[in-house]
Amino acid sequence: MLIPMGATPLALADPADPAAPPVADAGAPPPPPDNGAVASEVPGIAKTPDGRTLTVVAKDETQLPVAPLTTSLSSRDWVVGGTFTGTTTGSVSGGTLEAGYQVGCGVEMDKVKLIGSVGASLGNASLGTGGLSLPGSISFPVQGQIEVDPRPGTVTNVVVDKKSFKGTSARVTLKDIHIKIDNCVGASSLRSYAVLTSSGTDADDIVAYYGVTKVF
Repeated sequence: MLIPMGATPLALADPADPAAPPVADAGAPPPPPDNGAVASEVPGIAKTPDGRTLTVVAKDETQLPVAPLTTSLSSRDWVVGGTFTGTTTGSVSGGTLEAGYQVGCGVEMDKVKLIGSVGASLGNASLGTGGLSLPGSISFPVQGQIEVDPRPGTVTNVVVDKKSFKGTSARVTLKDIHIKIDNCVGASSLRSYAVLTSSGTDADDIVAYYGVTKVF
């Protein structure tokens, strides 16, 4: 009787072999958590009739939707931030830089009201010499319906800050600011804005910046 002295080697599949079974995919890594980062639009630039240049820019913008404290389905809440800078050339008497957000709502819920009536009925009631006998029960039927009056959506300007300055530049930096609206039952959108007003002796010159619109 012959006894084999060595173990039979295992057959290993060549990874390059097209006949080899596919290797199980470990799956793509989960996406990073949303930090609300938003790309900024091109600066707003204006040339004045007297040869000056007005510029308003934004950077480091964030817009992160969060659950509203009211827990209402018709409320919207965002945590926003960004840096807005306005500059002007030439001799001026200062001006203002206003920064804020424009909130758009597709459909607004104007008012809710109950339309109906309340009645009373006596079951198996009888009137005798002893007075009114009520062997049955008293019921109060309520008939009605709830009416919701929607109206076309609107755009609301939310001013966060308005900075006055005396030189040729101003800056407004926002961090973790809550922007909230109510009575919005449709899609909502949000975008930043900044308006630079340069005041001269006899005239004002204005240029605006509008950020990227995000729909939620």
